[in-house]
Formats: sequence, C-alpha cells, structure tokens
Amino acid sequence: MLLKVEELSAGYTGVDVIRSLDLHIDKGEVVALLGPNGAGKTTTLLALAGVLAPSSGRVLYRDAPLRGALHVRARRGISYISEGGSVFSRLTTLANLKLGPGPVEDALTLFPELEPLLKRPAGLLSGGEQRMLALGRSLAGKPDLLLVDELSLGLAPLIVTRLLGRLRAAADAGTAVLIVEQHASQVLSVSDRGHVLRRGRLAMSGTGEELLASSEALQSAYLSAGPEEEEHEPAGG
Repeated sequence: MLLKVEELSAGYTGVDVIRSLDLHIDKGEVVALLGPNGAGKTTTLLALAGVLAPSSGRVLYRDAPLRGALHVRARRGISYISEGGSVFSRLTTLANLKLGPGPVEDALTLFPELEPLLKRPAGLLSGGEQRMLALGRSLAGKPDLLLVDELSLGLAPLIVTRLLGRLRAAADAGTAVLIVEQHASQVLSVSDRGHVLRRGRLAMSGTGEELLASSEALQSAYLSAGPEEEEHEPAGG
C-alpha cells in the first residue's frame, strides 16, 4: 500500500473540516474524492500535500510516517496540483516546464499543444492550456503519488476527457492518483475507486463502476451535505 490515511482530522483556526478520515491508495490506482463544496475535499489534499498540518491522526507513505512541508514531500515522489493549475503566470510556458522535475520534452510529448505556446506567458494561456501545463510538468517527473485538486473546474468536457485520459495512462504506468472533483461522472469513468465526503466524513465508497451505477445514492450524498464546513474550507473543496 503506497499511502494510508488513519483517523485524519484537519481544519482551520481550530475548527476541524475533516474528521477521523480513513482512506488508502495503491500504486497504479486512480482514486476520486468527491463531494459538494465545503465537504472537506481540498482540506484533505492540503493535509496530504504538507500544506496544512493535521490536528490528529496519521498518514503513512510506504509504511513510514509522512511528514514535512510540500517541497520535502516532493523529494519523496509526491506531486501536488492545486485548484487552478499551479502555474507561474508571469513566466513563459517553457520556463514553467523547466521548473518541473522531469524533461521538458516528456511534458511536450504528453501535451504537444503546448509546443507553439512555449514563449507565451502562462497567464495568457486558456484554462485548459494551463491545466495541460501543470499536469504535463508534474507527470514528466513520473511521480509515485499525484494529488490533483479540481482538474475539470471551468473546462469544456472534451478538454476534461483529454486530461483525465492522461491521468489514467499515468496510473496504468504505476503512478497513484488521488483526484478531488465536484462533478462525478467523468472522473469516475477513469477511477478504480471513489469516496464521497459529506461534512468532513466519508459518506460513500465503492469502485468507479459501482458509484456510477448508484446515481440516486450519489446524488443523495451530495444533497444531504450541510453548509457547516463551507464557512471554513477554501473555496472549491
């Protein structure tokens, strides 16, 4: 087991947003973390990425406690893409790619659409191009674990399908992918397993196929979520 989360609680200003969370992810899996705004999805990723310190519980990575800030975890093979893409808007596309852990050529092989845009500032790219830039830069480094927050936010379905296809291919090559999404159908189609968060706790779990087939139960899990956590968690998660 690559990553194991045990009784994890975390939040902001002394208020826990996620409570006693248990989950795991193995090498080569895509696991979707679903739920409405404020359910605790982004908080979970921030705690796993080392951006937010948990209030209790523990995270095991390769059977050892996972500690340290984001850059420390990056050296252990963990890559994190935040909501919005994690690009440096004033730098060119090429400069952004050079900051990544892998060869620029590998990122361009994944997303050849970026090649004519190498001299363009990343801030002038479209939303889809920025996501390709962030994802290509991360995947070029062949991470062991990739944490992705709201990849599809504001994008056309065709672009989302392309990005999710690259995530699925990366998982098939051995990368473990934990992806946060609010919209379930597309991400579940490429996911091995999924979890639905409600008020900071797991409300549903199953394979991607099982959750897709349980549309009424999935909708109920979304609609039953209260607004309590939305006051504390960053927008989107």
